[in-house]
Amino acid sequence: MRSKAPTFPTPVLLTSSEEVARICEKLQNEPFVTIDTEFVRERTYWPELCLVQLAGTEDVVLIDTLAPGIDLTPLGALLAKPDCTKVFHAARQDLEIFLHIFDRLPASVFDTQVAAMVAGFGDQVGYDSLVGAITGRSIDKAHRFSDWSARPLSKAQIAYAAADVTHLRTVYDALRKQLAEQGRLHWADAEQAVLTEEKTFRPDPRRLWEKLKARTSNRRMLGILREVTAWREQEAQNADIPRQRVIRDESLLEIAAVHPDTVEALSRIRGVTRGFAEGKMGKGLLEAISIAQELPESELPKAPSKSDRPRPSTALVALLRVLLAAKCEEHKVAPRLVASSDDLDWIALGKTDVGALKGWRRELFGLDAQALVRGEIALAVVNGLVELQRVAEPAS
Repeated sequence: MRSKAPTFPTPVLLTSSEEVARICEKLQNEPFVTIDTEFVRERTYWPELCLVQLAGTEDVVLIDTLAPGIDLTPLGALLAKPDCTKVFHAARQDLEIFLHIFDRLPASVFDTQVAAMVAGFGDQVGYDSLVGAITGRSIDKAHRFSDWSARPLSKAQIAYAAADVTHLRTVYDALRKQLAEQGRLHWADAEQAVLTEEKTFRPDPRRLWEKLKARTSNRRMLGILREVTAWREQEAQNADIPRQRVIRDESLLEIAAVHPDTVEALSRIRGVTRGFAEGKMGKGLLEAISIAQELPESELPKAPSKSDRPRPSTALVALLRVLLAAKCEEHKVAPRLVASSDDLDWIALGKTDVGALKGWRRELFGLDAQALVRGEIALAVVNGLVELQRVAEPAS
């Protein structure tokens, strides 16, 4: 599928509140607007927004969000407009930024990366690859790692930033048309629903300990890890610094194992300086450890583990994986979008409350997966392709 890319005007760099208000008011009347951002995050917890790119039917603008005194309120109003679709590619980081700035998520979001997976372009297709597949044009990614906080921006940087939203218009039009022809627009809507939930971008700090994958089932240790990890998250947010600069993961894991209760003991933890241990952060960290130590056993977390659940037949799961690949090949949709490894395990065990057995996934894969588990269908190779064959009823 190739679509002809339209000709766009020269991008305009906006540096005043008046310019931002004028263009955002105009773009609110568009059926859709393509959006991208450039930011830096190496030194901060929250992304530092440096540039917002917008493209409408007639306009391509770049908002210099670092311009002195610039007011982004009109941009927030545009993002909140429900009857103007906001088109992004790989939207999660952009949405996180806007949620932090405006304290609400943009309305009516369309993510072309998600839509491309639904349409059959593969897993997490990159923007440049998608533009090439749809328009035949190549994207110059030379400025991908630019320092977008440096001013002034070069002409090459401006051109690069503008390209990310100009071609996106063509990509969006083509994907919408293809999804409509495939009858999959509602698939894409279902997959993008997670982008409308604030909890997607604001995870519970008291669940972040699970990502550290502590190799223990000691509930007291896990309780300490939960409290100190949540403490670190709050400190990182308050100070607006990367969480690893507050204290590193490996230090938290050692603290959970050793549970120091004095400044002296804390300072002996690998990666913890004497100055840190004696300072305000050290005091807060010791308080978090103390809270965890005093929790009753009933309030301590349990180690997330798959060992407690029954194990399905490895061979049956392998058959389900082949079925999944065959169905996704037939329908040209990314397998990871249809079923996870956990889904296959649960289906093999005969469970029904499984994501792959709901909605459009049920029609595409789930019903046949259940039939395979029940022995009602078999897999066969015909002319080099995997096909399903109905198993004959045994003679009575």
